[in-house]
Amino acid sequence: MLISVPAECMDATRKQILIIDDDDGIRHILRRALEDAGYAVSEAADGAAGLKRFREAKADLVITDIIMPEREGMETIMTLRKESPDTAIIAVSGGGCGGADYLAVAVKLGAVRVFRKPFSLAGVVGAVREVLEGEEAPEPKGTA
Repeated sequence: MLISVPAECMDATRKQILIIDDDDGIRHILRRALEDAGYAVSEAADGAAGLKRFREAKADLVITDIIMPEREGMETIMTLRKESPDTAIIAVSGGGCGGADYLAVAVKLGAVRVFRKPFSLAGVVGAVREVLEGEEAPEPKGTA
């Protein structure tokens, strides 16, 4: 399921963030926090929809879950790296029994920050600020 704001309606002066996660609640809470922090945010419920959305309106930063239907996060990260090497990626995962391993692989594939679910919302927003604005994050760079 693709949830988005049309590209022509996005505020070009604000940094654009794309959230890709199959959990509606995670997308909702991240969206609210990031919009409150001044970012323009769009969403997608899986990797395939996320890549479609990214190709329609390139984001400055992508936050992607690792384990999702349709197209999982590792494949999504690899495709984003290939198509847009300068786009920053933050990976998140609840990851079942291999969550930390998934996040370590995500870093090797190009994620600049990683967070294990449940994550600190302030930590993720701080990491976004650090990556996009050069501001120091209030918490460690990732919680893998």
